[in-house]
Amino acid sequence: MNWFERRIRRHEHRRWTTDDNRRVQAFHWGLEHIGGSPDDPNPAAFVREYARKAIESSREWYAASAATDYRLDSQNVLAFTSSIESSWPENNTVHAQLFPARETFSTRSRGRRDGAGPAVLLLPNWNAKWHGQNGLCRWIQRLGITVLKMSMPYHDRRMAHGHERADQICGPNVGLTLQANRQAVQDARRCLHWLEQQGYTKLGILGTSIGSSVGYITLVHDERIRAAGFFHVSTYYADVISQGMTTNHVWEGLRHHVTVDELREYWAPISPMPYVERGMGAGRTTLMVYGKYDPTMLPELTSQMLDSLRRHGAEPPHPRTRVRPLLSRACPLLLHRRLPYAHLFLESLA
Repeated sequence: MNWFERRIRRHEHRRWTTDDNRRVQAFHWGLEHIGGSPDDPNPAAFVREYARKAIESSREWYAASAATDYRLDSQNVLAFTSSIESSWPENNTVHAQLFPARETFSTRSRGRRDGAGPAVLLLPNWNAKWHGQNGLCRWIQRLGITVLKMSMPYHDRRMAHGHERADQICGPNVGLTLQANRQAVQDARRCLHWLEQQGYTKLGILGTSIGSSVGYITLVHDERIRAAGFFHVSTYYADVISQGMTTNHVWEGLRHHVTVDELREYWAPISPMPYVERGMGAGRTTLMVYGKYDPTMLPELTSQMLDSLRRHGAEPPHPRTRVRPLLSRACPLLLHRRLPYAHLFLESLA
């Protein structure tokens, strides 16, 4: 490693060690969360067959109708009932913060009425706080684009009672992790339904970390999305869990019970790669940003993802506008001023 990489890795390691609530959880098959019985004599076979059917019928598995109880309060917080009823009541109400677009010269000159312009659904990173990524939302807001930032399942206001982290959406409970990520995609689609009901006709999606994975799956299953941006990109859910620094406590709870290959198969429905291999999403405008020295979503996994996208119909940007990896965490200023491909994402929503 060169000195700069060592410096970044030391910084990330220090950040990681300051979190004293990363607990190794007990392994569970969690069949009761995916329609099975906890007494099934062969849980591995049940999950394997469940995952196979979920991928084959992914459009039905991820389908979500509009909610019947959307309510927007005076603080611009949208709430509605999730399409999946989990075992934790507090998780079953979705919360999302609305950042209405600020009027710009462009929007004013086009004479857009309120609610008729572009809007972006933003999906934050794993264990993001309620106010996390608000800076990014306000930056997009200033560009004349409305942002709806959705709380992921088991996060902030949706956190399960007695928990400090969102261990249900990324943990050693195989069935619960499947259910929680499916719920995240369906919740995202219900947010898109609401935006469409408000008159937003040009929709995009932005995701970070686990929000990137959920966002890509939402993109390929919802034709209303015109453009997408993903920060930190990977292939299979199991690869990130088993190789990432910030997820090693999750892998510690899994590694004595399943192999990486088995886990990749079990969690394939909530991974981007199977949908890439089916050519889904190849014709959509997508910006992908990754960290060259990212210790969790490793750059070699991103490279595998990009190679697979190219093999299955995606057209990369012209060599002169090829996106370079960021040396550290992505930030809005870099996205707007430094990444030559970012303008294509914004123009797709303009």
